[in-house]
This record gives sequence, structure tokens and C-alpha cells, in this order.
Amino acid sequence: MSTRPQHSGALVIVPGIGMSHRYSARLRAMLARTHHVVSLDLPGFAGRRRAAPRMSVPDYAAAIARALDRQQICRATIIGHSMGSQFAVELARVRPSLVERLVLAAPVVDPARRTARQQSLDLVRDLVVESPSSAALVTGDFLRTGPRYFFTELRAMLDYRIEAGISEVACPVLVLRGENDPIARRGWCHDLAASARDGRVIEIAGAGHVLQHTATRAVATAIAEFHAAGPRADGAAKRAR
Repeated sequence: MSTRPQHSGALVIVPGIGMSHRYSARLRAMLARTHHVVSLDLPGFAGRRRAAPRMSVPDYAAAIARALDRQQICRATIIGHSMGSQFAVELARVRPSLVERLVLAAPVVDPARRTARQQSLDLVRDLVVESPSSAALVTGDFLRTGPRYFFTELRAMLDYRIEAGISEVACPVLVLRGENDPIARRGWCHDLAASARDGRVIEIAGAGHVLQHTATRAVATAIAEFHAAGPRADGAAKRAR
């Protein structure tokens, strides 16, 4: 039997499709000043060894659960970005005792835009509004993942119905979106928060899809406040900024 201490109250950052811990490094560094933070890399993404030729969203959620179990993390706020928001919701659905709170940053996929063509066009539109350093990080990890595996996993992203999964999640949910994000659009983010039992939305002014890199302070502040908050008296109320 392990005698290592179990950790509760951790913040766990989960990357999106094809990405690594690199594009959340600023957020991790800022949150780590006051919190225990874990920033994950996932199988097959950004040069990591693949666990299978193709993985589903439940497969990734299981991989995250195993990683947190190995680190003796028994309770955490899970911060999922883009496709990572799908992994986070699935993890909260199947391992509710592990997930204290959910932060869905720039979540996907909007049902009105659920095609590979539309998602690819929106991604290109986002690169135009991102900072040069953000675009470089995203492009670098995309190349490390490789186009073939990226588009293989894009199908898994399109197949997963996050709006259905979130209705089964009991914990509080914060949806974060950048004001200029063409992928996680305003109406979709509000609809997603409304599908949660206890959901709210915060919009970050001036940010695009990779808001954790370009608007780090505002994102870190929103996450820290949400992580520290107690249960709300009115779980049905929604809040937007």
C-alpha cells in the first residue's frame, strides 16, 4: 500500500486537440504562485507516444484519470481548453468524486458548426486574431502531432456531444470564452452553461481561442475565484461578464 499523501484542491490543466502543456505555460506559472497545479500532456498529442491508432473522448478521460491517480490527486478543479473541455466533462461524468469543479475554456463543439470543414475554417480565422507567440505555439504543437493524427482525432471531437454530457455533471461549471473567439462563440457558450446544473459564463475582453496564453491574468483570476468559491445559493442562476 502506498504511503504517499493524497492531494485535494489541485488545479489540473488539460490541453485541446493536438496541443501540449506549452500553450498553457503562462497560466500554469501564474496559478502555481498560490495553488498546486498539474499541467498534463496527452497520448499522441504534440509528439507524445500514441496509446492507440485512434482514441475517443472517453479514452482520453480514462487516461487523465489514470494520470491523476498515479499522482495521488483525489479531488481537483479540472481546466479543459477546447477539446480538453470535452475530456474534462467526460471525466466529471464518469469520476464525479475526482472532480470538484469544472472550467471549460473555449469549449467545443458548437452543434451548429459540427463539421470538419467548419471547424477548420474557424481555426484559421482564430489564427488571424491570435498573437504571434500564440500562433507559433499552436502551429508548433500541430506539426509535432502531425496532420494525420490531428484529423483522426478531429473526428472523435466532432462525435462527442458535450452538451449532453454536461447535463450529467453535478459539480459547478465555469465556461470561459474570449470575446473574439470564432470557435467558441458567445451563444454556444451560454447555451452550454445553461445545460449544466450549476453553470456560469465569463467572457474575456479582447481574447481569441487561446485565451489562457493571450489573456493569462484575466483567465487566472477568473479560475482562482471560481476555485475558491463555495456553493451558490441559487444553482440555476447564470452569470456573465
